[in-house]
Amino acid sequence: MTIFLRLAGAAALALTGTAASADILIKDAYARSSMAGAKTGAAFLIIENTGAEDDRLIDARSDAAARVELHTHEDDGNGVMRMVHVEEGFVIAAGGQHMLKRGGDHIMLMGLTEPFEQDAPVAVTLVFEKAGEMQIEIPVDLERQPGHGMNHDG
Repeated sequence: MTIFLRLAGAAALALTGTAASADILIKDAYARSSMAGAKTGAAFLIIENTGAEDDRLIDARSDAAARVELHTHEDDGNGVMRMVHVEEGFVIAAGGQHMLKRGGDHIMLMGLTEPFEQDAPVAVTLVFEKAGEMQIEIPVDLERQPGHGMNHDG
């Protein structure tokens, strides 16, 4: 199935998965690294659940990195924010959405096999508790500013 999303205009994001994944929509996805040649990168997107039951993003995988984890930022108690692995994943409420964004929940790619290049796609497999696996192509956008183009509805 193919879903279209906004990314500085319109770009296509190819999705494949099971019939159960029909309730899960991916919007406004992009990936970036902090600088040229960086060994880490991150992916950001909006996950919408149009189904009648909550689901949970429990894992992500990609050949673009040696390790992929679901991360969030937490205050360490001293006013310093640090990234932490969220082993239980992220709940996507029935009829709702969950935003993976800079400074919040995101997909962390560590040990990149190749540097991220502007507009190049990054293949990622999202694993949901109920919807199963969904393969997506996330475009790299190294120039995107935080919040730019993100759909903040809901």
